[in-house]
Amino acid sequence: MLKTFVATAGVAALLASAAPAADITGAGATFPAPVYAKWAETYKASTGIGLNYQAIGSGGGIKQIKAKTVDFGASDKPLKPADLDAAGLYQFPTVVGGVVPIVNIPGISAGQIKLTGPMLAAIFYGQITKWDDPVIVKNNPGVKLPALPITVVHRSDGSGTSFLFTSYLSMKSAGWAGKVGASDSVNWPVGLGGKGNDGVSAFVKQTAGSIGYVEYAYAKQNHAAYVLVQNKTGKYPQPTAQDFAAAAAGAKWAAAPGNYLLLLDQPGANSWPITGATFILVYKEQANPAAGQSVLKFFDWAYKNGDAAAASLDYVPLPGAVKSLVRKQWAVNVKAGGKPVYSGQ
Repeated sequence: MLKTFVATAGVAALLASAAPAADITGAGATFPAPVYAKWAETYKASTGIGLNYQAIGSGGGIKQIKAKTVDFGASDKPLKPADLDAAGLYQFPTVVGGVVPIVNIPGISAGQIKLTGPMLAAIFYGQITKWDDPVIVKNNPGVKLPALPITVVHRSDGSGTSFLFTSYLSMKSAGWAGKVGASDSVNWPVGLGGKGNDGVSAFVKQTAGSIGYVEYAYAKQNHAAYVLVQNKTGKYPQPTAQDFAAAAAGAKWAAAPGNYLLLLDQPGANSWPITGATFILVYKEQANPAAGQSVLKFFDWAYKNGDAAAASLDYVPLPGAVKSLVRKQWAVNVKAGGKPVYSGQ
């Protein structure tokens, strides 16, 4: 059964009350689901148009849009230009966020443990198996680490969050890159699988000694103890919107064919190392121009009115210049019968 992400009872009410003919339908990434739910609630109140967004993971979102069962797909794993062209799809970014490791270690609070990329790779590969391992202890002087087995928690579904996390591990560990690799779905060497960011959060919350990875909004909402991760300059920044923004500051969207762009392990003392944009997928040729127009109109509204809601959940809104660039792309890339279905104003 497909699961619809609901941040509040108000969102559930608006989805239930929306007229089916007016609904915009989408499916995919759980990474941006909290902000999409907030946008949907306000948009419904403002326009009377509902959004039915099914947070089933990026892999599911890609499958759903390819199957043409939704008006848009959503993925944190950007599709490469050749893959977009082969499927007749166009993608554009909506917000930027950060992936953070979270832990459940008795006596350990948020931000107390510091790990490097190679350490994370060794933990998720099953090479470091206890929290008092000498490698972790040496990197965390003064922190009392228990002799507790480490339980790895990872995504069980096709996930853009997994794509970002495993891509980062592949950057930092040649062994991980060669034996596991980077994808939205990998053959995890060890651990338990949870469905969605919320599933991973729940497993970590109930399992002492566990470590998982989630989009930061889920760590924040669940009051999870996050881990600090060493960045490219050797610093350990906090997972905040400001530090996600620092990682995205040098993003050159205008030079990215198909808007394919990764923001991992970026330079800068304040750059959070596991940062990424999240994307919307729509068909270049719209079989239903009205539905295509509704999708672009919703995200245009979000570009104009949704920054405060995004920031409240520690997502980073796109810069104005990037929003303008995307609006121009809509007129060129999303058409019906040779005519644009919507031109952002």
